[in-house]
Amino acid sequence: MAIHNDIGKAGESAAVQFLLQQGYEILDENWTHGKCEVDIIAFKSNTIIFIEVKTRSSVAFGMPEDFVSAGKQKQLELASEAYIDIMDHQGEIRFDIIAIVLTKDKQFKINHIEDAFWPYQ
Repeated sequence: MAIHNDIGKAGESAAVQFLLQQGYEILDENWTHGKCEVDIIAFKSNTIIFIEVKTRSSVAFGMPEDFVSAGKQKQLELASEAYIDIMDHQGEIRFDIIAIVLTKDKQFKINHIEDAFWPYQ
């Protein structure tokens, strides 16, 4: 596996641990629907949260959250619609980004951006 894939997987694991510490329940990880994938699906306060995790070893080319494209947001929307239907969820939903930067001392700096975007209408 390429180094960037290893960093990404480690970042997702760090994000899960962070969310658990914040009182979130993890419903699914790397959930797929067709070609769409959601890194983490969590639950808190009757809200299902669809979370995209972006991990970078450097911010030289931009912040991790800057790499959640409009196309990826659309994929998350499509996946969320399927998930909500399958789970028959009647509560609120939210789309978050967890942006992670690997620091020079090999620690993860986590930025949890709640309500990072809203699906296109």
